[in-house]
Amino acid sequence: MQRPFVHPPIEDVTLEAILYALSDPARLEIVRKLTAGGCPMNCSTAAPVHLPKSTQSHHYQVLREAGLIRSERRGTEVVNTLRCSEIGEKFPNLMQTILKASEISPPRP
Repeated sequence: MQRPFVHPPIEDVTLEAILYALSDPARLEIVRKLTAGGCPMNCSTAAPVHLPKSTQSHHYQVLREAGLIRSERRGTEVVNTLRCSEIGEKFPNLMQTILKASEISPPRP
């Protein structure tokens, strides 16, 4: 039996956890793709294609534990959605600000 996903209640989501989760370029790219997709996406669609599945799983776990995404098993796939509305209520304009700033930041070597 597979372990259930743990999603922190929004009251337990911290700014530090969100910033840490989005400090990694791969996780930031996942969040950008989920934002642009506008609907739930499976893991392999949103993750950078060059990453092994084990690394993808780790990145999704960090995003989930930070409270940024909600994951749900659908058959053999895992589908992820952003928790932007919940985060937006707790931290107004945080996600928009981070995503906008990341678009204009020069890429790291």
